Amino acid sequence: MFSSPYPEENDNAPAGSITLTDDKERSLECYIEHSLSVDEQEYVLLLPVDSPVEIFAWQGDGEEEEAILVEDDATIDEIFATAQAVLSEQNLQLKNTAYALTVAGELPPVEESELFTLEIEDEDEDLEPEQLQLLASFYYEDQEYAIYTPLDPLLFFARISATGTPELLSPEEFRKVQPLLEEHLFNEVE
Repeated sequence: MFSSPYPEENDNAPAGSITLTDDKERSLECYIEHSLSVDEQEYVLLLPVDSPVEIFAWQGDGEEEEAILVEDDATIDEIFATAQAVLSEQNLQLKNTAYALTVAGELPPVEESELFTLEIEDEDEDLEPEQLQLLASFYYEDQEYAIYTPLDPLLFFARISATGTPELLSPEEFRKVQPLLEEHLFNEVE
């Protein structure tokens, strides 16, 4: 199978790529999966080029062991070099990108024994559990950490500003645009 240089001739080919930038000037290269124009405003559905990863700290013992998502930038900065070295053993390059940590390289095949189901608790919404694949685990200062990649794709929704730069939608904006996006995507499938 080959890739067509003309996206319109290959339904599976992304329409192009775009770079998201966060407030810390970190960037995240994304494929444009879909675009939609509503009232002269262009919206895009974006998929990161590299695979997103999440780092968890394991706390407790035995049956009481719990995975805590590492979200603190200071902790991520502290353990980043160790996590990067562990992943490099699998020919994966850890990147501190905008909005999510990512890895470049070919992910190992999914093995049932390496899956972790994360139950997401939210009082406002009934959220589906997230399945994650273990990529590596390591210790840093007597703390066990594990690096996982989600099995479901990480998608971002953005609007294209007048200057041509993508701006992520706030949760409120997304709720307003979501029915239009779903209708557009549903019509494309038909």
